[in-house]
Amino acid sequence: MLREPIMRRLPALAALLLTSCVAWGQESPPKVLPPPAVDDPNPSGNSEKAVLAGGCYWGTQGIFEHVKGIKRVVAGFTGGHSDEDGGAESVMITFDPKVISYGRLLQIFFSVVHDPTQLNRQGPDDGPGYRSDIFYMNDEQHRIAQAYIAQLGQAKVFPAPIVTRLDPLPAFNPVPLSQQDFMTKNPHLDYIEVNDVPKVASLKRLFPASFRSLPLQYW
Repeated sequence: MLREPIMRRLPALAALLLTSCVAWGQESPPKVLPPPAVDDPNPSGNSEKAVLAGGCYWGTQGIFEHVKGIKRVVAGFTGGHSDEDGGAESVMITFDPKVISYGRLLQIFFSVVHDPTQLNRQGPDDGPGYRSDIFYMNDEQHRIAQAYIAQLGQAKVFPAPIVTRLDPLPAFNPVPLSQQDFMTKNPHLDYIEVNDVPKVASLKRLFPASFRSLPLQYW
């Protein structure tokens, strides 16, 4: 993953975002999307896992670490080892289905975590590695995710078509410890303050019953 070029361009990226993405957010602030009409009606008492890709894993991991019912969030690449070999920046979420359902995770994913209408990009990050993708682990997750994407599309909750992919889970490769919990470790980094801190605030505002003040840690 080419982090250094992005870091060198942070001042310019911040200025661009303040005049584009942030301005867009002020005009159309995040809102709670309808809950999934199809969800798991009989959650087991065991932990379950979900793998989601929605742009840079720094923010995706940091946001889900603030959600109650989630036990662990691991940042990594799915389907590769980097942005350059077909891997998608993603997170593997371990959650308690008795506290939060798979459908509820998807509701937060689409409402707060990312913009599912951006094709192969998110905000300042461009390329297939930043795509919106749901990697289902079984038929039930496939059924729930497919139904929810169709539900949101039919309701026209976004101004543009949803481009989120739905793929069976290939290999998930965690990134090094230095990249885990990056948002928690670097809350004042320009990139984090511009792109991700506002999303945590939106999570708290839109999903107060699911918000965890102290984030989980990878350790």
